Amino acid sequence: MKADIQNRADIETLVNTFYEKVKKDEAISYFFTEVIPVNWEHHLPIMYDFWENLLFATGNYEGNPMAKHKGIHRKSPLSMSHFQQWIRLFNETVNELFEGENAELIKQRAQSIATVMQVKIHNS
Repeated sequence: MKADIQNRADIETLVNTFYEKVKKDEAISYFFTEVIPVNWEHHLPIMYDFWENLLFATGNYEGNPMAKHKGIHRKSPLSMSHFQQWIRLFNETVNELFEGENAELIKQRAQSIATVMQVKIHNS
């Protein structure tokens, strides 16, 4: 049995593993390499804070992911299939590394975020 997500170190493992998959994914990697070339040393700690706050309510994330994604969408449209691929990779990564209540919760929250973003991006 795999352990559940319990702390920031687990969040970092999840985020790092997930983004390694994203960087290699033909469907969505170009958003991170061509549309908005990502400085990973800067981006990853922000993602650690985001997901840690989302799961453990740490209060250590300040940002506006909706505005960021709307900006990306203006440069290169984000389609439903892009969001579906993102969710597929995220869930696959969670399932490979963890199981338990927090693992299920982070997948649910990721799905909710993707759904809200799709609606807001395409209705703006």
